[in-house]
Amino acid sequence: MIRLIIFLFLTIMKNILILFAASVFLYSCGTAHPVRISKTTTYKKTSVGTKHANVKVNSDRNNNTQAGNILSDAEKYLGAPYKPGGMTSSGFDCSGFVNTVFAENDIKLTRRSSDQAKEGREVSIREVKHGDLLFFATAGGKRVSHVGIVHTITNDGEIKFIHASTSKGVIISSLDETYWDKAFLFARRVL
Repeated sequence: MIRLIIFLFLTIMKNILILFAASVFLYSCGTAHPVRISKTTTYKKTSVGTKHANVKVNSDRNNNTQAGNILSDAEKYLGAPYKPGGMTSSGFDCSGFVNTVFAENDIKLTRRSSDQAKEGREVSIREVKHGDLLFFATAGGKRVSHVGIVHTITNDGEIKFIHASTSKGVIISSLDETYWDKAFLFARRVL
């Protein structure tokens, strides 16, 4: 009888642990709390669209040495796996990746993407530059759950960003991709 009770208890605990791990995976590096900025600042979800005709092209990231250094450091982690709570080349979550890359350049950021979304100043998507941060609501709504760093702005205005994705680790993605276009919330400049 005692063995049966212990077996049931361990089975229940195993299931709870699996549910917890799944919830961490689903929320990626997000937050369960909405982003709260000052009362005078309001962020609303906008559609970036597939063509960015109004985006100012700034294709030479070397114009800003600090941004160039950040992007060079970010690129060395391309292919690193995703790991919830990770902050090293053995595995990153999105905010851990951003935190690590900026820290390597002596810029201290908070750890969570929802807190990083309060740093620096808001930048219109039409004004983004290399090294700016892009924030996303990957679970829908307006809660920040993902962050990436502006990597490339093409001649036709396409914005690409480097980030730690849950499925492929550290990669470069485009705001032209439907998934990211729909999840995009806002951009901020911390440099």
